Amino acid sequence: MRISAGIVAVALALGGCATSNTGASGVSGFAGQPTRPSAQPAGQAIIKAMAGGLIGGNVGTGLSSNEKVQALEAEYRALEYSQPGQPVAWGDKGSGRYGEVAAAQPYRVGSQDCRQYTHTVTLGGAQNVARGTACRNSDGSWTPLT
Repeated sequence: MRISAGIVAVALALGGCATSNTGASGVSGFAGQPTRPSAQPAGQAIIKAMAGGLIGGNVGTGLSSNEKVQALEAEYRALEYSQPGQPVAWGDKGSGRYGEVAAAQPYRVGSQDCRQYTHTVTLGGAQNVARGTACRNSDGSWTPLT
């Protein structure tokens, strides 16, 4: 009887680690936060907290301010909601000014969830790639590590 109770306890404990595929394109489990569809824009305060993200560096040179906002929103959505390796696109491929952000598997450092990510920007056929790491703050914002 003890073995059966132990197996049930282990099964229940491991069941808490499982995720369900509900059709939402989000990463579940970041500090118990619910997922949100990745097409919804991120709040301006959260975008501002990213302090320019990767797009604020050389990879963002030549982008308009509107394109930079789109790119930062894509960085946030990739970090907060995307599955590892799933790209989050922004911009207009027809105009030749677009990009995508892909975040790696989340990991924990102390009490913060962190993710490495890659931002690829294409301007007129030329691709620029930036890589970085960001950690999630308790208020839901992400801070890129420098």
